[in-house]
Amino acid sequence: MNMETACVHGARSKSATGAVAVPIYQCATFAHPAVGQDTGYSYTRVQNPTREHAEALVAALEGGAMGLGFASGMAAIATMMELFAPGDEVIASDDLYGGAIRLFNTLSKKNGVTVRYVDTSDLAAVAACLNDKTRGVFIETPTNPMMKVTDVAAVKRLLAARDVLLMVDNTFLTPCLYRPIELGADIVVHSGTKYLSGHNDTLAGFLVTATQALGESLKLLQKTTGAILAPFDAFLITRGIKTLALRMEKAQQNAREIVAWLQTQPKVARVHYPGMGAMISFGVDSKQTAHNALNRLELIYFAESLGGTETLMTYPTMQTHADVPEHERLARGIDETLLRISVGVEHAQDLIADLERALA
Repeated sequence: MNMETACVHGARSKSATGAVAVPIYQCATFAHPAVGQDTGYSYTRVQNPTREHAEALVAALEGGAMGLGFASGMAAIATMMELFAPGDEVIASDDLYGGAIRLFNTLSKKNGVTVRYVDTSDLAAVAACLNDKTRGVFIETPTNPMMKVTDVAAVKRLLAARDVLLMVDNTFLTPCLYRPIELGADIVVHSGTKYLSGHNDTLAGFLVTATQALGESLKLLQKTTGAILAPFDAFLITRGIKTLALRMEKAQQNAREIVAWLQTQPKVARVHYPGMGAMISFGVDSKQTAHNALNRLELIYFAESLGGTETLMTYPTMQTHADVPEHERLARGIDETLLRISVGVEHAQDLIADLERALA
């Protein structure tokens, strides 16, 4: 199926009633027909029909063998990191979402897992970091918020002779624009809160695995730690995905128009856009200009998330990356002049008019 069709029909409701929309099984426990028999469900922490549907849909879109739904993107990443043992090392993109950095520098470190940050867009730098303790490579592409792009297939070739998991966060581009498993990724990560949901109304996270065996290993961790996707949230994700391809196409079109406009503005010093998707970061000429812009927005929301129908502007230094030490933020280019836009599906000219007022 083409992606537009797969978003609608990639997983079909199995309801005995013929319901076209997947039913919400708002149920914690399921009865057994008899001793030694079950319906395939026993307890929602282990599996729930509504979550199962959402997991199957996301796995189908990514071309993976198995999908797992979590309470948030961070819950998904935290569970994935449980695959590693004390003494293991993981290489991670040096320009990451601040929440992932916080997790790696606190819980992963406490658990004896060392995370080494490197510019994963630089293959020589990745190769130089590999050693006998390396057990994973975690990539954001494009990165958050500087939009650096990593060649996933080339990184996979570097790992060909090693027992190393390649993990790719595909939140920004979604399977509509990018499918990391086809390029060699072992696990794809999503903050389903973002584009998959698409309406800023629910939290969710997903892991999609290239193999069933790896999926089963994560399934054991998922049911043990318990940070699972709730039935109602799974329903919202499924509903949101039906329009994913349409939303991504419109948001990307808007982003390209906004980038072209930003590049002509005297108060805009630099623009970071990878050429695809709907995420833009740009630096203005001063901290005061950045603050003025955020305070003057009328249509665009000054808010921290991304990927919804509404356009949002974020101030990374005070929001998404506030927990990153200042010297590390500055080294990555995340200073007080940097702004990030998640472009929505409004009319591009209305968004540009709002930005023009904000930057005036």
